[in-house]
Amino acid sequence: MAAAARTPSDAPHVPVLLRPLLAAVAPVSGVWLDGTLGAGGYARGLLEAGADKVIGVDRDPDALAMARGWGAEFGDRLELVEGNFAQMDALATDLDGVVLDLGVSSMQLDEAGRGFSFMKDGPLDMRMSQAGPSAADLVNDTPEAELADILYLYGEERASRRIARAIVRARSEARIETTLHLAHIVERCLPRPKPGQTHPATRSFQAIRIAVNDEYAALIDGLEAAERALRPGGQLAVVTFHSIEDRMVKRFLQARAGAMGGGSRHAPASARPDPQFTLKSRKAIGPDATELAENPRARSAKLRVATRTAAPAGPVDRGVLGMPMLRRGT
Repeated sequence: MAAAARTPSDAPHVPVLLRPLLAAVAPVSGVWLDGTLGAGGYARGLLEAGADKVIGVDRDPDALAMARGWGAEFGDRLELVEGNFAQMDALATDLDGVVLDLGVSSMQLDEAGRGFSFMKDGPLDMRMSQAGPSAADLVNDTPEAELADILYLYGEERASRRIARAIVRARSEARIETTLHLAHIVERCLPRPKPGQTHPATRSFQAIRIAVNDEYAALIDGLEAAERALRPGGQLAVVTFHSIEDRMVKRFLQARAGAMGGGSRHAPASARPDPQFTLKSRKAIGPDATELAENPRARSAKLRVATRTAAPAGPVDRGVLGMPMLRRGT
């Protein structure tokens, strides 16, 4: 591993795809914003690779508290901000780079009290900001049809209606308050997994976590905010962990790079707006064999990188991004 990619010893999170990320954006310099600070693997890697400053943003107070410890060695080169990356352009502009590591961190998964994991019993929480309605609130109070939509659209769970029906039946007898209680309800709805297959509750827990934290809306808002916050020549690097997120990032970058296709073939070239990004590569970067051996959690990760142009920022047509849309109040 390159010297720029070491992880703080007191942080359990292994930063996924850090080596190819640093290679894709090299040489690293200027001011970067890490919109998903977590345990600090990317921020630390960027600082050690040559960034003058990294603004570390996270909505999880625990992540910021931990960063005050490991980040002391960097002094004022590391600025910590509690907030949501969806509003990053209100925190900083004229940035040389933005990095986003989407989804839940290993640090959050490994702490049973945060309620993200079906592998350990804990309160059914899943709130990244530790504020607002929890996963228990969603599971116990959401109408059955809407709950089924969440499981299907956000988790791509084909047995969504069966699971939603079982949840509603179980919560009529007793409120569902713990991760293992929910996991057992889901498990009973699905066949026993074969060796090597994921846990039956994986998709359901993913869907509920995404809904609790409104992650898809935050992702689109964050991509648009990054476009506004980056200077011409600034770089945007996004790491995703499942197909819906990757599709949304891919389509956003294609749309903003003028590579989406579609539209009128006969429209004159002068009518097409200048692209806001250029793509470093049309294909996503995945983990190599070495990283998979070091960190099996990297198996589904994909990295996409693009460079900001001088074209004015503006809203993207969200209808082309493939964001799942819920029917509310059903």
